[in-house]
Amino acid sequence: MKGLFTMLFCFTIFSSNSQEKPNILFIVSEDNGPELGCYGAPVKTPNLDKLAKDGILFKNAYVPQSGCSQSRAAFLTGLYPHQSGQVGLATWKYQMYNPETPNIPKSLKAAGYTTGIIGKLHVNPESAFPFDYISPSHPINDSNFRRKNMAGYATDAREFINSTNQSFYLQVNYPDAHAPFLKQVDGLPKKPLTAKDVDALPYMEANNEKMKEATANYYNCIMRLDTYIGDLLKVLKESGKYDNTLIVYIGDHGADLLRGKRTSYEGGIIIPMIISWPGKSLENESLFQMVSTIDLYPTFLDVAGLHVPEYLPGKSLLPLLKGKKTKWRDYLFAEYHTHSNHNPYPQRTVRDNRYKLIYNPISGIENPGYDFTLSHTVKISQGELFEDMTPQVKNAYLLMKNPPEFELYDLKNDPYEMTNLSEDKNYAEILNRLKDELSKWQKATSDPFTDPLKARTLFNMIIETGADAKERKQVPYLDMMDPKLNFDK
Repeated sequence: MKGLFTMLFCFTIFSSNSQEKPNILFIVSEDNGPELGCYGAPVKTPNLDKLAKDGILFKNAYVPQSGCSQSRAAFLTGLYPHQSGQVGLATWKYQMYNPETPNIPKSLKAAGYTTGIIGKLHVNPESAFPFDYISPSHPINDSNFRRKNMAGYATDAREFINSTNQSFYLQVNYPDAHAPFLKQVDGLPKKPLTAKDVDALPYMEANNEKMKEATANYYNCIMRLDTYIGDLLKVLKESGKYDNTLIVYIGDHGADLLRGKRTSYEGGIIIPMIISWPGKSLENESLFQMVSTIDLYPTFLDVAGLHVPEYLPGKSLLPLLKGKKTKWRDYLFAEYHTHSNHNPYPQRTVRDNRYKLIYNPISGIENPGYDFTLSHTVKISQGELFEDMTPQVKNAYLLMKNPPEFELYDLKNDPYEMTNLSEDKNYAEILNRLKDELSKWQKATSDPFTDPLKARTLFNMIIETGADAKERKQVPYLDMMDPKLNFDK
């Protein structure tokens, strides 16, 4: 430990312009959508609420794929999963096409930053991300789903932040609210919620006792997370570097519950995003522009005074943070490939400020992710799930199990995506417009699934490779999908 900090100190001495660039503290939580007090959820999150009050809360923030490794690769590289290659879990041997892909720690190191990470990386290969500091108590290969030594996150952050006078980038990755939804850890939360205290997450439209209990413990994870983030922010303030630090908080995708994680529905891809910059005049406000975590890499480059490369599909958020009037995106895109080998189902998604289209290029094949979530995650039978459910909601779940080629939703009148409008002639113009925009995006981003046969090929590859948790054989998808991006652009 001492040798590491000596090395960082020496590196600081010989670095120039160390005080000219703002620090960046990037906080990532696991498997939670915007179920925070500041987003209107019935849960107490005073520290994150305060962060939002002091900064900006994004109401329409998204990830490009609702999976752990896929989401993390996206914010680290600024690329969609089909562009980076990290289309499934790193623990199931999915990986980036090119280990030379530019990313946050590489770029910020070149700009004179000291870079650090606490908690898991979850992107392959790990060697592509040359952090100066890796937490000794919560290293990059440790997901810590058992929630051991949770105080170590703040302790290690204190030692890292205080070890350098150079501008720093620190990424802190917390295990809450990943399954298992632990009711209490370290005596937190002090007063855990129970099933009688809550309704199930509304987008599931399944308010039975089992889902209420799962939601209560999910909320307990969120409240505990808020306490740990409060400890982290206290460390930053005590360091004297708070006023020169850009603070970004996100969840990596939606909850591991019904119609959340591993889906292209709003419950899976919409996330909390809060950005605060204490030394700047960010006002307490909510922004409704559609933003994506692919925008974070260009934002960090912009904040550090670096050029934002042309090949990046995202946009710097800095103009929005500064309150500048700027033309923003009219359409937002997401995708899905697989998570582990149990649940492949290629999808592509586009939405505007009201309507959303999901394209299922292998429709006609049952989605294995449906049964996986019911049997492995929430552990509820379809019969139990459908008890006291309206016919409309039952049909929505059955459509999720056997998707049509296109799903179209009116997010204003149907925010939980229960009524597919794709075959309604009254919406034909909207359907065709979104299909056209999706096609343009696929071509612009060199999406291999412009050819639906390739989507079917990937699905078959994964199924044939198998889902043996002990063997975890590598799926041979890399050559078939690699767009061979030119990073010099």
